[in-house]
Amino acid sequence: MTAPVLLSIPLPVLQPSTLSDVTRDAVGELMREGESQNTLTSYRSALRYWTAWYGLRYGGPIQLPLPVACVLQFVVDHAQRMTAQGLVCELPTGIDAALVAGGYKGKLGPMAHNTLVHRMAVMSKAHQLRQLANPCQDAQVRELLSRTRKAYAKRGVLPRKKAALTKEPLLALLATCDESLRGKRDRALLLFAWASGGRRRSEVALADMQFLRCVGQAQYLYTLTHSKANQSGIERPENHKPLLGAAGLALKRWLDASAITQGLIFRRVLKGDHLGGAMSPAAVRTIVQTRSALAGVEGDFSAHSLRSGFVSEAGRQNISLADTMALTGHQSIPTVMGYFRAEAAIFNKGARLMDEI
Repeated sequence: MTAPVLLSIPLPVLQPSTLSDVTRDAVGELMREGESQNTLTSYRSALRYWTAWYGLRYGGPIQLPLPVACVLQFVVDHAQRMTAQGLVCELPTGIDAALVAGGYKGKLGPMAHNTLVHRMAVMSKAHQLRQLANPCQDAQVRELLSRTRKAYAKRGVLPRKKAALTKEPLLALLATCDESLRGKRDRALLLFAWASGGRRRSEVALADMQFLRCVGQAQYLYTLTHSKANQSGIERPENHKPLLGAAGLALKRWLDASAITQGLIFRRVLKGDHLGGAMSPAAVRTIVQTRSALAGVEGDFSAHSLRSGFVSEAGRQNISLADTMALTGHQSIPTVMGYFRAEAAIFNKGARLMDEI
């Protein structure tokens, strides 16, 4: 093999088996940049909780790797179990109150099972990234978590999902949107999120004009270059989301009224119908909840209700699973089927066999 040409400028010589401080920092920066902001926020929250719980429970700063006994204690402190006295967990009331007072918990009492699972997953990830022995993968811990999940299921404690905004309630929300700038924005935003396949709130807040293409009279294609299901930005035919009919018309009216030609599609609307700056993803949830209240639609709605509502409506109208997933971007069939079948079940002809008698 020919030796490489050596430059006359002296360069630092690296060791192939170790990382320099500069390289280690660069790796960390790339890892953080490639992670979604929502994920980073949830990780920080979980690790803050672990740190606070450990400090109160053991009277000292947390150190990794954690002993298996400590992780088992975390589970029984936060998971309820049935006893002769009813449901109990082992977290002392004084520590529970201190965690709430410090802002590490929202309210007194045991956390939801999904929250426990998430915090265990975050601690497991923390050990993996540091290449430490992982107590969360210990056989005792895995078996305890498995039995805990089954115990919750036997008691009928199921994960709570936000109500789905199917076509009928969505039309009620849209009816509250008047011809003001705010009304036009909200109508366009709701239809953009719903009709393009149920966009996530971050996808709506970050939607940019550079990815929007007009393909006809009040008809658009929006290219979703990055999403939860396509974090690497791989080019796929299903990246292109159609905005047709009512959704396309609402978007055109918003763009015409706001005079937006570049940058973010959806912006804040200030008092006096003046256009403001960027919207936060949380603002999408606020719009859904505000319009739901104005419409008098009952239900626990959030931004995700637009996504689940689209899938549920597709199931009601017998849209094929393939066509539905092409718009939603779901990669997991079981995930989308959870919404798809839930609404389609009431139209199953097998449920009306007795009606033929």
